[in-house]
Amino acid sequence: MNHIAHWIDGLRHAGDPARAQPVYNPATGQVSARVDFADDGVVDAAATAAARAQAEWREVSLARRAEVLFRFRDLVARRSDELACLITTEHGKVLADARGEVKRGLEVADFACGIPHLLKGRFSENVGTDVDSYSIRQPLGVVAGITPFNFPVMVPMWMFPIAIACGNSFILKPSEKDPSPSLRLAELWKEAGLPDGVFNVVQGGREAVEALLRHPAVQAVSFVGSTPVARAVYETGTRAGKRVQALGGAKNHMVVLPDADLGLAADSAVNAAYGSAGERCMAVSVLVAVGDVADRLVPLVRERLDRIHVGAGLEEGIDMGPLITAEHRERVSGYIASGVSEGASLVSDGRGCRVEGHEAGFFLGPTLFDHVRPGMTIYRDEIFGPVLSVVRVGSYGEARDLINRSSFANGVAIFTRDGAVARRFQHEIQVGMVGINVPIPVPVAYYSFGGWKSSLFGDTHMHGEEGVAFYTRAKVVTARWPAPVTTGKDLGFPSG
Repeated sequence: MNHIAHWIDGLRHAGDPARAQPVYNPATGQVSARVDFADDGVVDAAATAAARAQAEWREVSLARRAEVLFRFRDLVARRSDELACLITTEHGKVLADARGEVKRGLEVADFACGIPHLLKGRFSENVGTDVDSYSIRQPLGVVAGITPFNFPVMVPMWMFPIAIACGNSFILKPSEKDPSPSLRLAELWKEAGLPDGVFNVVQGGREAVEALLRHPAVQAVSFVGSTPVARAVYETGTRAGKRVQALGGAKNHMVVLPDADLGLAADSAVNAAYGSAGERCMAVSVLVAVGDVADRLVPLVRERLDRIHVGAGLEEGIDMGPLITAEHRERVSGYIASGVSEGASLVSDGRGCRVEGHEAGFFLGPTLFDHVRPGMTIYRDEIFGPVLSVVRVGSYGEARDLINRSSFANGVAIFTRDGAVARRFQHEIQVGMVGINVPIPVPVAYYSFGGWKSSLFGDTHMHGEEGVAFYTRAKVVTARWPAPVTTGKDLGFPSG
């Protein structure tokens, strides 16, 4: 049985065996490993090591930090297939999707390699007579990342390359459902030459999270997960005086206007709704069909579902893997039953999905509902599974208002050939990330990722320049280097 430990001060750190929990292979339904669960003592050991290491790391030159980042980035790229296999084995997503996840994480590492440029301040000469002012950005100290199961490599890499490049040390608390990639990343950091203690991993669940939020050495916390937990992390962390960015849940809408390319729209809806079995915070879960377009669009979506091959993610020719746990599969199945009982039209039911040779796996097939109404549970809640709901509206204005009433505001998309309508949509819609004929509008690394409303708690989005701002604090210096003369008595307020 594989044993997944913590990583503290450059070494694997075994915890109490009695506290370890099982890790499953979702495709087989079998236990593949056991992962240690941290208590307060383990978290304190990680924070102590991180604080000690950060005191030295912050003094390392920007050029030297960039060298370490470049080496780490190269190692991750060369080990991308290995990391992808670890993701697929413990998460269940297909191998191609796992490779794409690693690639998107690498994009942020690429961005962080430019840290000498990103940390340039501003300088103003002669703000007063012989007085200059300039700004600098300095690291916070020890920072932590609490990351979800659905992207065990990409989401942590949206956090720690920038945090470390800025001169902080980092404690990662990955999901206990797929923890192995975190240890492999820690080993690659060490191989890249990062000093021991600058990157640490504490495994576990709620107890580890609460310990990080309480620990006085931790100055900032980045979180990605469900909205209720994001709100709790934000409130607890800020109450303890920490800087917090907490990204919550989503209910992403995709609007299709009658003039849209319906083939493109159908392909995009299917790819965005069912990729990674719908376990993406940017998955499309609501298809908003305007006017009479649903009568033409729904059959196109339905026929594409028959072409989706469900199976074990490491096998060739598979498009969609299992859900993460048996409990989550039952939860999603419960939502499907709720949709039927509340009167939605079940066009395709994934509950009967069976994969030969993997009968114990956590599989659920693509599910499609039509005639979904906003009051229904399947519309209101984030299902986080392969379920797509079609809502029919009469006009563009109804579609816009429907989305703007939602408490979630992570991502949204519109499909149309009308540039004026698209421009109006991007202006009027109250959502953090907008796609125009793009179903999953995840920004590239040099722009920032984040939603609005209940999809984000905190003032800054993730990665990009806002990521640099989150992991540093500004300091403004006002300086005078006068000739050795006396200034005389002047008790008035300095005015230049």
